Amino acid sequence: MAVTIRQATPADAPEVARMVKALTDEIIEMIGHEHFDVDAQMSAVLGRDWIADGNYVAYIALDDTSGQTIGVATLCESRSLYAQGVFGIIQEFYVAKQWRSREVGAHLVEACVAHGRAAGWKRLELATPPLPEFARTVSFYKDNGFEPTGGRKMKRLL
Repeated sequence: MAVTIRQATPADAPEVARMVKALTDEIIEMIGHEHFDVDAQMSAVLGRDWIADGNYVAYIALDDTSGQTIGVATLCESRSLYAQGVFGIIQEFYVAKQWRSREVGAHLVEACVAHGRAAGWKRLELATPPLPEFARTVSFYKDNGFEPTGGRKMKRLL
């Protein structure tokens, strides 16, 4: 298995959007509730613009044999007093099912960590999908150095 992890360019935005759509579709399927309504075309346009202006960073995992995108991790920067400075948020993280348990995710996490360190971030944060359906996801993040902080992610549409 040969996999390359690299930072996405604006030209990669359609593949980033495709992977994010696969992520949200899987969450919807597993929990049986439509929390997301992701339009892949709109996501590709937004992703292209955000990657180009540096407000959104994506790392993609590529199968070296086929050139196919098999994973994605997206990041943005935030600030808070509780974190005592600037930190990163992993917004979306997905590895295609057939590539899981093959260290693709661990390599994507390491790319995020390296990016955060280079940017001077204090920490990385993320929200996992709901339990118990995604207990394996929580275990993956724990195995890769994350620790639970309590609470659940919430939203309010504006």
